[in-house]
Amino acid sequence: MKIGIVIYSNDSETVWNAFRFGVFAVKQGDSVTSFLLGKGVECETLDSDRFKVTEQMRLFVEGGGKILACGTCLKIRHSEGSDLCPVSTMKDLYELIRDADKIITF
Repeated sequence: MKIGIVIYSNDSETVWNAFRFGVFAVKQGDSVTSFLLGKGVECETLDSDRFKVTEQMRLFVEGGGKILACGTCLKIRHSEGSDLCPVSTMKDLYELIRDADKIITF
């Protein structure tokens, strides 16, 4: 199954759980892509003692998941993409939604 995860939150626990779900889904053999939108592009700065967000993100990518980050949302925050979260576009989000069997938002 193709699963799309749209993350619009910058709450550590929420984003941590989104990527935990993604890690689980790729382990089940699903094709999973996550799109970071709005506040979601801040996810690499959300680590806390309790919620290791970037650790879950790395596990997600290492397992075969893909992360895309909205270029406009990054630009608004005077930020850039990274190896873990490459810059993408609305076209990428559209294609993710169009092609996915299921979409989940956080």
